[in-house]
Amino acid sequence: MKGLFARPAARRAGLALLILGLLAFPYAEGNDADIDSMANAACYAALALGLNIVVGFAGLLDLGYAAFFAIGAYFYGVFTAFQVMPHWSSFWQPFAMLHLVEKLNQGSGDVVHFTLSFWLALPLAALVAAGCGVLFGAPTLRLRGDYLAIVTLGFGEIVPIVARNTPSVTNGAAGLNGVQAPSLFGYNFNVQAIPYYYVGLALVALLMFVSIRLRDSRIGRAWMAIREDETAASAMGVDRTRLKLLAFAIGAAFAGASGVFYIAKLQTATPDMFGFPVSVMILVMVVLGGMGSVWGVVVGAVLLTLLQSWFLPDLTDWTHALGEQIGSQWLQQIDFARSTELIFGVLLVLMMLFRRDGLIPAARGSAALSFEQQNVAGVQRGGFASTEAAEVLGFAAPGVGNLLEVRGVTVRFGGLTALNKVDLVVPAGGVVAVIGPNGSGKSTLFNVITGLVAAESGSIRFNGAEILGLPPHTILARGLARTFQNIRLFANLPVLDNILIGQHARLRTGPIGAVLRGPGTRGEERAALLRARGIAGLFGNRLTPRLQQTVSHLSYANRRRVEIARALASRPRLLLLDEPTAGMNPAETLELAEQIRSLHKLGLTVLLIEHKLDVVTQLADTVVVLDHGDKLAEGRPDEVRRNEEVLRAYLGRAAREALDAA
Repeated sequence: MKGLFARPAARRAGLALLILGLLAFPYAEGNDADIDSMANAACYAALALGLNIVVGFAGLLDLGYAAFFAIGAYFYGVFTAFQVMPHWSSFWQPFAMLHLVEKLNQGSGDVVHFTLSFWLALPLAALVAAGCGVLFGAPTLRLRGDYLAIVTLGFGEIVPIVARNTPSVTNGAAGLNGVQAPSLFGYNFNVQAIPYYYVGLALVALLMFVSIRLRDSRIGRAWMAIREDETAASAMGVDRTRLKLLAFAIGAAFAGASGVFYIAKLQTATPDMFGFPVSVMILVMVVLGGMGSVWGVVVGAVLLTLLQSWFLPDLTDWTHALGEQIGSQWLQQIDFARSTELIFGVLLVLMMLFRRDGLIPAARGSAALSFEQQNVAGVQRGGFASTEAAEVLGFAAPGVGNLLEVRGVTVRFGGLTALNKVDLVVPAGGVVAVIGPNGSGKSTLFNVITGLVAAESGSIRFNGAEILGLPPHTILARGLARTFQNIRLFANLPVLDNILIGQHARLRTGPIGAVLRGPGTRGEERAALLRARGIAGLFGNRLTPRLQQTVSHLSYANRRRVEIARALASRPRLLLLDEPTAGMNPAETLELAEQIRSLHKLGLTVLLIEHKLDVVTQLADTVVVLDHGDKLAEGRPDEVRRNEEVLRAYLGRAAREALDAA
């Protein structure tokens, strides 16, 4: 129950008390209606946990989430109600032996009655809903923002319409009736509230466990990276499409299992139970509790469900009684229970205005560092200590020959030619700087090399293999990492998580491993944490005492250091630095230049964009000058500084006259 109590012992004690209270609730309450309301709250909490995976973790706005709820519900309903009853044949005999069907005689012949077990239906419906999520998400999750929301809204409307218009399967608008109640060890639940309450409690506990395990894993960090900045996530090795599909599928699986529980409890299902208002209500639960907060969305779901089933009816009765006392017909006609959607909308607006992070925020603000904390490690000046850095970074030997070869690359944006048949060679173990005036195509060159921008023609070979046209996450996995001109960090995540995301492509834990967390997964996570802390430690007290601070709270220079540390975490063979010292004062510039030089000495090949010519002169072996997309010059720094065309295009007339006077 992280964040609810100050100390681990207090958290454990609080959690134990909460569990005991929930287990004792039915016997302490004794009212079946209230127990049933809590069972409904558990169902909606399970739904909110699934939507939290999609919206809170991965940042995908899904307005049709109730569709997967309906798929799970109808899956169980169709296979237990007396609606779909094909003729009996020998084909069904093996299923009868497994107690999945039974033979009935209705006078005109033997027919099949499906008797799928509730306990088997829970995982099966989750798998079916997850499959539907993948089928729906594959063509749509390339969309973003409002477009994705509109498409999911359409899907959410389609499923109930299909249910209404397939009466042979779903009984149309009249709905399925006679859905089989669960039974356990011969005990039939029927319509009793208490067994459903405990099943709902167990379901929520299981889904919370899965959510927390996924959140605190390589998979969860990748989802949150996509939520924060898709471009940066892709450049750090995250396969956006696959991870989005995974989030959509897992969220759909949660909804499918919840649908089975819900229809088994009600023993009936109609299309109206799964409309757009349900999706909105679940979204409000997630926002109220705190997007990305596992405990928060459960609290939000319980509060809103009880608000609807307990408080609003009682408030209506109190209002009617008041109206009778004062003789007001208007007060006697008010029905708050019928205004649920309006009330939920008002709550959503209020949360957005006054508490955007929800009742229990996913991320807690960190306190300012004390003087002692800021000086827990010495400031690193004069570069990184070679022995320590070599052990932490683990760079491969640079090799021989050209590591990167760019040949005849042309990039156009409409009628604008950003790069015009540009050639560039970066030898293994070298440092090459690209300079030029603003708008000359420098950042476009980096973007096309790292797969963020498509080239019209040309070739880019890295370590002997063609990489032009490959997606950014594949290029990162090959050993080519970058920073951005305008810093692109995951601003709402801590420094440590940002550096860990840089290791995403070097880790192998999948969703099943993240949930089960076996010895191999735990060992991989420990090694990743140790390496992330070691890389931050290379920057001394600039980053070490700030590992748990949210990146958005850091100074500009420290954010730049985090971005470089994140790139180093990916174990690159070639590091692309896009104006790394921009915005830094002279002392910070000198410090970072020394660190880049020490990285080069450790075997890292560097391709650098930089406007500060003194930094270029200190670091670069070769300088390439771009101007309006054309390569203007190439050579050693001292040669380029005296090139007349470079002086005219880059340094300007004043610099040229000063150089001539010298």
